[in-house]
Amino acid sequence: MSNRGKDAFWTSILSEVLQQRDTKLPSNKSLLVLGANGSGKTSLVEKLRGVRVPQNGSGLEYTYINVQNDEQDDVTRLSVWILEDDPAYNNLLKFALNEESFSHTLVLLTVSMSTPWNWMDQLQYWTKILTDHVAGLKITAEEKEQCQTRLTAAWQNYCETTDGCYPGSSIKRIDDLGGELALPLPKDVLKNNLGLDIIVVVTKTDYMSTLEQNFDFRYEHFCFMQQCIRRFCLLYGATIFYTSVKDDKNCDLLFQYIKHRIFGLPFGISPIFLQKDAVLIPAGWDNMNKIDILNENLHSWNTHDNYNDIITQPAWWKTALDREIEIHAEDEQTFLQQQMLQQDRVVLQSNDGPKSSQGSINAGAQDSPNKSTRNILENFFKTLMVNKSVSNEMVGVPDSVDDMTGAGASSLPLRSIVEETADTSSTSDQTTTGEKDCTKPSTDL
Repeated sequence: MSNRGKDAFWTSILSEVLQQRDTKLPSNKSLLVLGANGSGKTSLVEKLRGVRVPQNGSGLEYTYINVQNDEQDDVTRLSVWILEDDPAYNNLLKFALNEESFSHTLVLLTVSMSTPWNWMDQLQYWTKILTDHVAGLKITAEEKEQCQTRLTAAWQNYCETTDGCYPGSSIKRIDDLGGELALPLPKDVLKNNLGLDIIVVVTKTDYMSTLEQNFDFRYEHFCFMQQCIRRFCLLYGATIFYTSVKDDKNCDLLFQYIKHRIFGLPFGISPIFLQKDAVLIPAGWDNMNKIDILNENLHSWNTHDNYNDIITQPAWWKTALDREIEIHAEDEQTFLQQQMLQQDRVVLQSNDGPKSSQGSINAGAQDSPNKSTRNILENFFKTLMVNKSVSNEMVGVPDSVDDMTGAGASSLPLRSIVEETADTSSTSDQTTTGEKDCTKPSTDL
């Protein structure tokens, strides 16, 4: 092989290595998750991640998702930021979305199907937070324009499977003269172009059955809700996904689409809009004409009716009903101790106050069964308060209810306690008989 041939050989190898290095997945991409508390942000990220997300505290949580490119045998990490729904934490947004990460961040806005009456308010609230935050970033006009142009091009170059490409992929359309053909943006599309990729995720779609049964929702309600949220997403060029972590619906497709939008990996799924609980409207596909198709199912309202006038919050609804209240069980030994103390207080209160000699004698005769019952209950609770892990060892049991809070508790074997409980009944009967004998001479007098 000549020197020239050797040089060409090594040049081809080096160029191939450089090309493979350029196709490596970048490691500076991030996902910002926003939404109201209880909208399922953490559960959704756990589903995408495949493992439970550790709770690192309140405010702004950080985790990551491993992203793998099977074709290149490459793995990278996608940073994930979850912002808590509290105005006091909005200033933490600067750590997740700043000048360095702006062009590498995709935003996930979550709204819950369990509270559909909050959809529009929540979307407007979070998009305003984003708009104000982006306006405060020290980004050059050139960089911001590049990000906005990228979103516009994604809409103009969108194609479906019928066009011979992956749906959602950005390809160049060529006109008859060989030049690039850029289709004009549809009406109202990207009127509020923030330069950020946005995906609106409707979580907990399994709650639709509850809305139908308990809130009298009909198919017409869901069509009205879908056309409203699609109109809103057109303004920001956002994608729409309906998901359910509980039913494992559309979660895998969402992860594939996130990888497609961030890393450019292929996504081969067509839009879904006929299944009310599994809607998928990718950015670039939708327009007002397609949204108007839903108007055929609207018989009670018009498309431009106020959302909050149609999807109203029930008067009896409370936000707390949608949250799982964690119930902490009281410690068993503490409960038993309180019961014994309460029994002792009742007995002490019954013995207070002056009594006549005749009344005292009669009361003593009547209280004997009560004392016997109290002794049985007291010994029963003493037995229960023995440590479960100790079966044949010596355990400390208080001599009386008053000794439970002091340090003078005696130590008795478990067997002695059981025997004492068994002997209480016979001893109490003898005491009662003796009291009756003592009261007889007094009555004769």
